[in-house]
Amino acid sequence: MTHLFNDPTKFTDELIEGFAAAHRNQIYPVDGGVIRRHKAKPGQVVLVIGGGSGHYPAFGGFVGAGLAHGAAMGNVFASPSAQQICNVAQAVDAGGGILFSYGNYAGDVLNFNQAQERLCAMGIDVRTVVVTDDTASASAAEKHKRRGIAGTLPVFKAAAVAADAGKSLDEVFRIATEANERVRTLGVAFSGCTLPGAGKPLFEVADGKMEVGMGIHGESGLYRMDAPTADGLAEILVNKLLSEIPAVVGNSDGARIGVILNSLGTVKHEELFVVYRKVDQLLSAHRLAIVEPVVGELITSFDMAGISLTLFWLNDQLEHTWIAAADTPAFHRGHIAQSDGDNADVTKFSGKRRLTIGSANSQVAATVAFAALKAASEVIDEKREELGCLDAIAGDGDHGLGMQRGLTAAVVAAKEALDAKAGVGTLLTVAGDAWSDRAGGTSGALWGIILRNLGGALGDEAIPTASVIAAGIAAALRDVMDLGKAQPGDKTFVDVLHPFSTALAQGASCNRSISASWTAAAAIADEAAQATKDLLPRIGRARPHAERSIGTPDPGAVSMALIIRSVDKIIGAYCS
Repeated sequence: MTHLFNDPTKFTDELIEGFAAAHRNQIYPVDGGVIRRHKAKPGQVVLVIGGGSGHYPAFGGFVGAGLAHGAAMGNVFASPSAQQICNVAQAVDAGGGILFSYGNYAGDVLNFNQAQERLCAMGIDVRTVVVTDDTASASAAEKHKRRGIAGTLPVFKAAAVAADAGKSLDEVFRIATEANERVRTLGVAFSGCTLPGAGKPLFEVADGKMEVGMGIHGESGLYRMDAPTADGLAEILVNKLLSEIPAVVGNSDGARIGVILNSLGTVKHEELFVVYRKVDQLLSAHRLAIVEPVVGELITSFDMAGISLTLFWLNDQLEHTWIAAADTPAFHRGHIAQSDGDNADVTKFSGKRRLTIGSANSQVAATVAFAALKAASEVIDEKREELGCLDAIAGDGDHGLGMQRGLTAAVVAAKEALDAKAGVGTLLTVAGDAWSDRAGGTSGALWGIILRNLGGALGDEAIPTASVIAAGIAAALRDVMDLGKAQPGDKTFVDVLHPFSTALAQGASCNRSISASWTAAAAIADEAAQATKDLLPRIGRARPHAERSIGTPDPGAVSMALIIRSVDKIIGAYCS
């Protein structure tokens, strides 16, 4: 288990602080991650990577000469927020455009896409290559749905070498895309992992068993089998990966490949070398030429006992990027001369907005909204472990902690707005931004969208009405479905938000008060949340193991219903 931590909600902040202090000759901390110590050349493309913490060396460990220019580092097993990504991107931007690259997880896609939109609106050209190397997470026909794991390294390296060579953004994008098409990974686990502060692993594997195809966030694998010998495991991994040679390779006879044998946490180098001995023999027997193999930790999952094997099918250009020198806190290859460039600009891009003083009526509404956020925070604090247990059934078990982080930040931001005499629209907007920024992940981004839409509808002048609140929730629902890609029936919190929005609109159309409309809609939200137990998840991390969640309600749906009910009590107290 994870033994060393202080406050679990501050774990990521403290690890980034310590990481940057330990490697200050190579990296600088910025608000949301780390960047190279030295600036990129003016006019060149820069590479920004990122993802959740808990996977070191990924992602901050890959920032440095020959690899990424910056990494956005989210909370444990949660994507960085759009604002964190923007902070890192703006800090490294050299005027030649930015390439984003990261693993294919819903929260990362959502937040990086939002960051890309914001940066493009500023006039910065941004492209994205999402890494999809995990063969266990989807079929070859649906490769676009696959997760990104240890194969991120060769893709990142291909992009970085091309960028530092002065190639255009189009070329850097093309080379990274080709690298992603040529990389395949498969992993296995002998035990689960334990998040800081958690009392038990996200999942367990019986002694003497092995789970094939688990995810780096603790997502359970495809199937379990008796644990083989080291040689037997090498044969399983090699044979499965060679059964799916990328179409672009053609005849693999005599092909050159990069190889990564990666520890997912507690498997030690000595064990890896025993396995690699057989991997080398098997690949050589298939007449494959191994180029600069990497054996060690590249992407981990805290204390998970497991390994993964990656094959990177090279061409001349990609072989050059694979063997090129690099010097980062966690990855070293060849020799890079000491840079004589200027130190990076470590200005923190806070993204804070100016607080608008509201009308007297709007300030009263802001008081109610602040009380509602506090009540929501209290109920999530109380139910955090329960929500985590629900999430661990088919996900990664961090939903309760993520909601707690987000709501805590939202309450702090809302209090600052209240003290500044902001209107309810501004208060909800800054609270949504804080929630999104602090929580990260999919739910953080989507709750930020909900509060921003509601704040935009209410504004800072008028007295809130049931119709305006219903319109704000309806707008939030549209944006959540558009950006999160969830539909009713997918087993997400949309299965609560959709009927809740409909009920609010019906109440408003019947000229019911805010309190009466909300109370009636809250009852429907409760029922909808419990009804998700009969649904199969069709998107997100739970999708590959949908059957395991049957009989259990969706954690996001449950937390939304809890928040709606807690807000109902506040509205009733203030508006009765």
